[in-house]
Amino acid sequence: MAASLGARVILRIEDHDRGRSRPEYEKRILEDLKWLGFPLDPESLTSLESGPSPFRQQDSEAHYQGVLDALADTGLVYGCTCSRAMIAEEVGDGIVSGQELRYPGTCRDRGIPLGSGVGIRVRLRDEVVTFKDRFLGDRSQRPARQCGDLLIRDRNGNWTYQFCVTVDDLRHGVTLVVRGDDLVSSTGRQILLARLLGRESPPTFLHHPLVYNREGVKLSKRDRSVTLRELREKGMSAPEVIRLARAGGRWREV
Repeated sequence: MAASLGARVILRIEDHDRGRSRPEYEKRILEDLKWLGFPLDPESLTSLESGPSPFRQQDSEAHYQGVLDALADTGLVYGCTCSRAMIAEEVGDGIVSGQELRYPGTCRDRGIPLGSGVGIRVRLRDEVVTFKDRFLGDRSQRPARQCGDLLIRDRNGNWTYQFCVTVDDLRHGVTLVVRGDDLVSSTGRQILLARLLGRESPPTFLHHPLVYNREGVKLSKRDRSVTLRELREKGMSAPEVIRLARAGGRWREV
């Protein structure tokens, strides 16, 4: 798709969760992409290999803090001391969209100072967001009813996925986002957050099917699913792996 549009694919290391990120994981990502034969964007690749980079989220603390400070000046952010377990206990059966918990606004008006051990949320207006997905078609979402006020930094000081990718898509000039359909529910809230950051025209989104195992569960490192390296060791070629991914089908043992 990028080639057909004359676009470049930005290589971005999304290591915002410091507890789960390691330098060796980044090295393996680069090796796997090269084995697959994907051309790497020279600007982002050179930046990543030369040291601290705006294409690596752990190197972007100052930028994220600046964006947070600007949001705070608008009065839209507030401190939150709620854990996921506390939210689950409060909302009871309020789980929507799979395993997603809707934050009920417990700390919205408590005036908790922003500081160590305190999460940070941004207020979302209760409005409907519509967008046209290049694969799924017209979509309509209401983020305030799906997730509630958006967590942008957790109580451990980690910036969240929703915040980082929205900020990075804006500063990197991303106009097309291609990702798995397990993330389609994130789109409306990211569009709303981007508007708060001054982006009126969101990227175009395409959410593609995932590859599943024989039990119908998506392949995931968290569940110790088969890795690209293991496929290589079993004799599978890069074109075969790519064909499987493009098919979005179920994994069969090699």
